Amino acid sequence: MSRFFATGSDSESEESSSADEITPKAPGATFKQSLLLSDDEEDTKRVVRSAKDKRFEELTNLIKTIRNAMKIRDMAKCLEEFEQLCRAFLKSKTIVDKEGVPPFYIRLLADLEDYLNQLWEDKEGKKKMNKNNAKALSTLRQKIRKYNRDYETEIAAYKENPQESADEEEEKEAEESASSSDSEGEAGDDGVSAKAFLKKKPEAPPEASKFLKSAKGSGDESSSSSDDDDDDEDWGSDSVDSGSESSDEGEGKSASLAVVFLKKTQGAEKSSEKKLGKKKKPKKKERLEEEAEEEGGEEVEGGWEKVKGGAPMVKEKPKMFAKGTEINVPVVVKKLNEILQARGKKGTDRAAQIELLHALANIAAENNLGQGIMVKIKFNIIASLYDYNPNLAAFMKPDMWKKCLDCIDELLDILFENNNIFIGENIAEDSESLIASDQPFRVRGCILTLVERMDEEFTKIMQNTDPHSQEYVDNLKDEGHVCGIIDRLLEYMENKGSTEEICRIYLRRIMHTYYKFDYKAHRRSLGLQGESKSEQDQEESEGEDSAVIMDRLCKFIYAKDRTDRIRTCAILCHIYHHALHSRWYQARDLMLMSHLQDNIQHADPPVQILYNRTMVQLGICAFRQGMIKDAHNALLDIQSSGRAKELLGQGLLMRNMQERNAEQEKIEKRRQVPFHMHINLELLECVYLVSAMLLEIPYMAAHEFDARRRMISKQFHHQLRVGERQPLLGPPESMREHVVAASKAMKMGDWRTCHSFIINEKMNSKVWDLFPETQRVREMLVRKIQEESLRTYLFTYSSVYDSISMGTLSEMFELEIATVHSIISKMIINEELMASLDQPTQTVVMHRTEPTSLQNMALQLAEKLGSLVENNERVFDLKQGVYGGYFNRDQKGGYQQNKSYNRDQKGGYQQNKGGYQRGGYRNQNHQNNY
Repeated sequence: MSRFFATGSDSESEESSSADEITPKAPGATFKQSLLLSDDEEDTKRVVRSAKDKRFEELTNLIKTIRNAMKIRDMAKCLEEFEQLCRAFLKSKTIVDKEGVPPFYIRLLADLEDYLNQLWEDKEGKKKMNKNNAKALSTLRQKIRKYNRDYETEIAAYKENPQESADEEEEKEAEESASSSDSEGEAGDDGVSAKAFLKKKPEAPPEASKFLKSAKGSGDESSSSSDDDDDDEDWGSDSVDSGSESSDEGEGKSASLAVVFLKKTQGAEKSSEKKLGKKKKPKKKERLEEEAEEEGGEEVEGGWEKVKGGAPMVKEKPKMFAKGTEINVPVVVKKLNEILQARGKKGTDRAAQIELLHALANIAAENNLGQGIMVKIKFNIIASLYDYNPNLAAFMKPDMWKKCLDCIDELLDILFENNNIFIGENIAEDSESLIASDQPFRVRGCILTLVERMDEEFTKIMQNTDPHSQEYVDNLKDEGHVCGIIDRLLEYMENKGSTEEICRIYLRRIMHTYYKFDYKAHRRSLGLQGESKSEQDQEESEGEDSAVIMDRLCKFIYAKDRTDRIRTCAILCHIYHHALHSRWYQARDLMLMSHLQDNIQHADPPVQILYNRTMVQLGICAFRQGMIKDAHNALLDIQSSGRAKELLGQGLLMRNMQERNAEQEKIEKRRQVPFHMHINLELLECVYLVSAMLLEIPYMAAHEFDARRRMISKQFHHQLRVGERQPLLGPPESMREHVVAASKAMKMGDWRTCHSFIINEKMNSKVWDLFPETQRVREMLVRKIQEESLRTYLFTYSSVYDSISMGTLSEMFELEIATVHSIISKMIINEELMASLDQPTQTVVMHRTEPTSLQNMALQLAEKLGSLVENNERVFDLKQGVYGGYFNRDQKGGYQQNKSYNRDQKGGYQQNKGGYQRGGYRNQNHQNNY
């Protein structure tokens, strides 16, 4: 009974308390008592632990979970546990401030950061991760980098010498374990208490206590879970339950009895000691090696094995041939069909399938089974290489691409060396002839389809490579190899192919030629020779010019092709090539004769993109030739849409998902033109704006007071309005600002300022130096600026002059008198300028027939009032709904028609006067007003 509930006297309570105390009456009784303690009783006994042990045990459990998640690359779990670890560490702040940051915590932070950096650099591994893991990896990497800033010195010390830091930790563990064991056996020199004995392993002898302590410090930690199991050893243990509560006398007696008992099993303990000695390892293994092994997913002693992702289907590789099998064509064909049966099935290792086909080809070559079976195997190898990426949007890896090119080359070598091999898609598998005999080989397959697919794969590789990297340049070097294969196939098809197949391969050759500028042909046309003898020899040894090749291939397609698509593509490529080489008239005539602009909207998107590219190149060519109006008309549709980048297949504009979903975006990305075929969009816009400036500024000056003046270019007017809205006008920076500043100067008739804004170092580097004949283009521009500035000057200031000398105009605009005479004569003939030429005095005499500005405004007001009255009358008649009113309105309508006819006549006059208006525009405008 407890003394707290006793009702007796003090003496009774003292007696009961003395009875409750454990006082060993006889040595044997104590020994029996200590031996009879069961495991259950020991487990149920309450263990008192310090706050430090509790907190550090919580940390080590979380660290163990994080390390397990690292082994299986579960980033989401890592992130969740790391956040919990940070919270738990924050709770332990008071203990950490006293004891210092625990080494196992620093070790985890360093290892986790290294692990995340390694995963981040592994691009292939990141692609294979699911969405949650990839997101968790990015988040955790940012958090750990931010978190580790507070522990930079400790982490740096650990990383400098991980072995030394581990040894220090080990020594600390050994000291603490020694102090705890000393507290347990403080009663005798070589004796231990029964309670301590029962807690330890029964094999441990008292003489080997030091050995066991060291083994505990080293052997236990050598395992991969040392950080998790030895938490109490890391930070020492409280010897609350060490048996020091008993009296000194009781301890001495029980210890002596335990020693007597232990001496009887000393022989068995020696063998266990030897085993422990064998297991003992030299200090610690390099922790970095263990981490590398864990990250790789392979354990030295564990049974882990790295497996590939995908369906867990076990498929045995088909064995080649049993020993002693006679290898002949039917056997090889049978084995080939076995390999091909797995093609396209879920879980098939495509790389292994390609290796098997290569091995089969080598066996067929070693046994001299003939070229027929070799061609069939090569066809299947190339098809398997194309199937390696089942996703249509994915592109071939570099090693697979090289293998593909080599296989196609080998296949063409076989076909060229053996004229008795016939291939075609129309040959059935049953009618194939693969055995060497007098009959020619017949193999099912189409080499043209394989080469077309190769060309498409090359385009996909270029589309998916960063155009500003060296990798793009390296990939572009393969185009020579691709063109070489196409040329070889072209030669083969000219001998053995059908007309349709020849047209298809001709188009492939054209598509690799049409966008390239032939510099050598250009030099020859200018009469320039190569700088060195080697260049001259190279020019002589090279074949025909690209223009001759294009002409020959395109004309064959025009004559022989039966499909509209191939002929349309050939015509557009031919026009593009003509325009690129400044053959304006041939390109224009071919475009007008083809009538492609009438039905191009019904073509498929790639052909429409090619058409847009051709029209743009045609406009740039017209600009180079000085055909400003033609250039503006050709570029108008593309530039006025504001989607030039998208229409030319050079990139996608940002749109809402309602207009274009993800699938449509993928399809549009596959239509994009590779970067080396792009047309410079800044050059295109500059050519368009300069053309619009040369047309619009004189027109605006001629029709300054015309209410019905139309805009030639909306985009140009938009740029002018943007320039006018600028609160502070500084020197122009961008190309658009240069054109706007030049337009303002031209409006004042100042051609020199206009010239300085259009042609300067900045504009040369951005635009004009990109043309092949740069100097000629600049001279043409200067000439056009002078002429249009002269016209603008005459339109603007004609009301100021009574007469003006042509010599003066010639000096002002630095033009020949003949040119000035020609320009003024055209303006007078077109009734743009009310003047006459006085030939003897070489002067222009102005006629005062133009209305003043006040008269112009009064006319505009009268017209607007008239239209307002007519609209009101129409609304009133509609509300009345009377037949008589309808009849009157019809009569009024007839009168209005006569009136509009008169205005059309006036519009025709204005058309002749302006030179830029269409007759139907005013009629339409007039009808819209009414």
